[in-house]
Amino acid sequence: VQLQASGGGLVQAGGSLRLSCGASGGTFSRYSMGWFRQGPGKAREFVAAISRSGSTIYYADSMKGRFTISRDNAKNTVYLQMDSLKPEDTAIYYCAAKSVILTAPLPTSDELYPYWGQGTQVTVSS
Repeated sequence: VQLQASGGGLVQAGGSLRLSCGASGGTFSRYSMGWFRQGPGKAREFVAAISRSGSTIYYADSMKGRFTISRDNAKNTVYLQMDSLKPEDTAIYYCAAKSVILTAPLPTSDELYPYWGQGTQVTVSS
């Protein structure tokens, strides 16, 4: 499966952005999807993940209440709505996919995702 992330940009603190990640070349509904990010000089970190059907969702603690992950299997797209953005949210955001059976646990480690998009830059100014 190929992934294409978009929607990044420059926003002021307190603002919002919605990232999108379109998938092609696979049956999208068979993939768990995740968002990760890598800030300047930092290791890549987990942001959020969503199961094949969207029934299970996990967030990193620092994103709970501010970020919302969702997916539209008919459009082969996963979204990340980011609200109340902070300068520390500045990073390159990556979407990732893992083909799983329906009952598989939802992975939150980047090591478990074999497919990655190219990343989209999010910059939050203070």
